[in-house]
Amino acid sequence: MIDLIGKRKLFYLISLIIIVPGVIALLIPPHLRLGVEFTGGTLWELQFTQAVQPADVKEVLAAHGYGDAIVQTSGDRDVLIRAKEIPADQPIKGEIAKDLAVRFGQPTELRFEGVQPVIGQEIAQRAVLAVGLASLGILAYVAWAFRRVEHPFRYGVCAILALLHDALVVLGIFSILGHLFYVEVDSLFVTAVLTVIGFSVHDTIVVFDRIRENSRRMHGQSFERIVNHSLIQTLGRSLATSLTVIFTLSALVLFGGVTTREFALALLIGIVSGTYSSIFNASALLVSWENGEIGRLFGRRPARPATA
Repeated sequence: MIDLIGKRKLFYLISLIIIVPGVIALLIPPHLRLGVEFTGGTLWELQFTQAVQPADVKEVLAAHGYGDAIVQTSGDRDVLIRAKEIPADQPIKGEIAKDLAVRFGQPTELRFEGVQPVIGQEIAQRAVLAVGLASLGILAYVAWAFRRVEHPFRYGVCAILALLHDALVVLGIFSILGHLFYVEVDSLFVTAVLTVIGFSVHDTIVVFDRIRENSRRMHGQSFERIVNHSLIQTLGRSLATSLTVIFTLSALVLFGGVTTREFALALLIGIVSGTYSSIFNASALLVSWENGEIGRLFGRRPARPATA
């Protein structure tokens, strides 16, 4: 049998290698490059009759004082402009549209939206509140669901640590992408993070439930062996479930529209991270806690390896 739990320190190291650069990026302003939903501004989506380059569109915008605008393309002709407020009732919008038409042909306006920053602030506050309440709910539910096993509270804490791992991975990678490629986060990104958290807990509880079942069947054996056996039993199911989602999201990232690309990318990163953490982190943390390894980090006397 493959000894996955015996390699838990390697899995912890891999997680740290992935998380630490993202955390450093989050500490460097701008921590996350916020979209217009958070900062206020304009979303303007246009479709041209010929192929255009983002740099050429940005050149036109810069001539009108919007040099800091973010320009993205989907295919050859669809362009999404994210910029500070462009008043719809002022001549500036018509002047920009006229210059774009002269250079690239008359565009078709697909979307023109103005967003106030107060909306973004409300979204951020509610997202933080939602994560906090969800974490408390998960902790209480998992502790109750596993009340018949020893130390049920630990199962809830390990599930929350796994979901925080996945959230940090997504936030950190998008912070790096924001610094390097000016990738912005918007309200859909918040939705993606909350979805990733739900997936992470779902996959982790499936593994924990198998550990609970095997604790009765393999009574008297070491807890580490029981957890490793449970992981092997659920490994194929977890990978098969996750891969179907990963293939779909990969297609959306590569071939989907520009307006949903960042959303699909956030989900893709989160699903991959959630699959990894539920298999290689959550259960491994449970074993480390049972064996007293976590206690040694805080100077406590190590406990003997636990048995079911």
